[in-house]
Formats: sequence, structure tokens, C-alpha cells
Amino acid sequence: MIQRLILLFWLGMATSHSANAATWTLYYPQPEDAEDKRTTYPLAVLKLALKHTGVNYNLYPSQKVLTQGRAIKQLKANREISLVWSMTDKIREDELLPVRIPIYKGLIGWRLFLVTEDNYDVFNTFSTIQELRQYTPVQGHDWPDTKILQANGFEVVTATNFDEMFNIVRLERAGFFPRSIVEIWSEMANPEYNRGLRIEPHLAIRYPTATYFFFNKKNIVMKNLIETGLRRAIAAGEFDQLFLREHQHYIEQANIKNRIVFELENPVLPENTPLQEAQFWYTVEDAQQTVD
Repeated sequence: MIQRLILLFWLGMATSHSANAATWTLYYPQPEDAEDKRTTYPLAVLKLALKHTGVNYNLYPSQKVLTQGRAIKQLKANREISLVWSMTDKIREDELLPVRIPIYKGLIGWRLFLVTEDNYDVFNTFSTIQELRQYTPVQGHDWPDTKILQANGFEVVTATNFDEMFNIVRLERAGFFPRSIVEIWSEMANPEYNRGLRIEPHLAIRYPTATYFFFNKKNIVMKNLIETGLRRAIAAGEFDQLFLREHQHYIEQANIKNRIVFELENPVLPENTPLQEAQFWYTVEDAQQTVD
């Protein structure tokens, strides 16, 4: 009850736009690379949500570079950062406080493949998932994707450093690097990542998943504020406008309707994932050839 009254108090301040309202200071994980564009869209969504709460805020990167695993540990301990955005799984939802609104509308689970020039034509001959399993994907050692791929019969090479994953494919220690259709194009525009690699044009995998904002378990007020702001942005149509402005061209480039898409199960997807709330998800079901 006390937490609810505090939330209502802050929302009342937001509505009145009081000049004397408190200022929230939020720290997010500093990316591993200055050229890493993966923070751009989540920060835009966060700012949109904060705008719709009306609160005053300052938003800063952490003082140190934090890998995803380190960021989650620090957030759990309530140190260095105020929030992370990450793919969900059962463990993360047990340890942290999720805002169960998928900021990428599920597209983070649509994966295309980075491959070497030598393997580019080989993948074009595949038509079954059994053929794809002959090649080993690389993923982050603490990413939920790793468990998903392993549960679906893939032997996965893992790494702790994001840059290293591209090198692992170049060195042919892994056969391919699955990347989401909202990430892969900007990564391939980065000379640090794209050397010797190409986007395979024939195949894709898909599994149900969501990327959420997560907060420390004690930070219920801020979690509720961000959720309120996101829901207001969705109702106003501004969230979808931002989403499409950032991702429509990537969706079109992915050319899903002309790919064979292998559907994978996600055994780490929490039961509370709002799969039935249609406004939270982007679907391209009618435009693709799907293979179970």
C-alpha cells in the first residue's frame, strides 16, 4: 500500500509538471565499444517512457564498461547502474524486476546468420534444421540464446567478449553467428565487425522471446513509472512510431518471406511472458515460409 501511494504521489507530480519535482538519476551500462549501436534504440524507448511519466530525469552511462553478465550482477547487487535491458529468462525474472513490455516487439528472436565468404554458398543448399545443426553457432556464454540453441540440438561455442564472437566465426571456430534482424544490419555497417563476414540470404531461425527493461528488486517505484510511461506511449501510438522508424527498413532488408525459417522452442521463456497481448508484438506470419 505504501509503495502504491508513493507511485501515485510521483505520478501526480508528473501530471502537474511541478517545477519543484524531484529529479531521477538513472545509470545504464556503458557499452563495450564506442561504435556499438545496440544502446541507441533502448535508450530512445526509455526516454519516451520517461517523457510520458513527466518526471525530471538525468540519464548517464556507467563509469565503467559493463558486459551484459557483469551489468546484471551489479544491478542485482544495486550497484553502479539503475537498469539494464536484456532478453528475458526465468533466472533473470527471479533475480530482477522486469517491465514485461517487449521493447523490440519480439523481433529480437528473429535471427539471421553471419558467415564467412567460404561458407556463404554452403548454407544456401540447406533446407532442413538437421543440415543446419551440422554447423556450430557462436553466442555469449551467459546469453539466454545459448540455452535456447542448446535445447534445440545445437552445439554452441561461447565467448565472453562481443568482439571476440565475430573473430570466432572468421577463424572458423564456429560456423555461424546468429544475430537478430534488428541488430545485424548496423553491425555489418561497422568495419570492426564486418571484415570477412557476410549475411547469409537463405535461412533464418525464430524463437519466442522478449527484451525487457529490468530493475533491482527494491526499485519498485521506478519500475512502475517506466511501465506506466511505456503503456501511455503505446496507447498514444508513439511507441509504434519509434519502433517502425528505427526498424522497418531492417525488417524489409531481412526479406523473411523468401527465407526458410526454422521455428525453435524456448524452454527458458517465463510463463508470465505476455504473448496474448497483441499490441506488444510485431508479427510477419503472413509474409514468410515457415518450417517446423
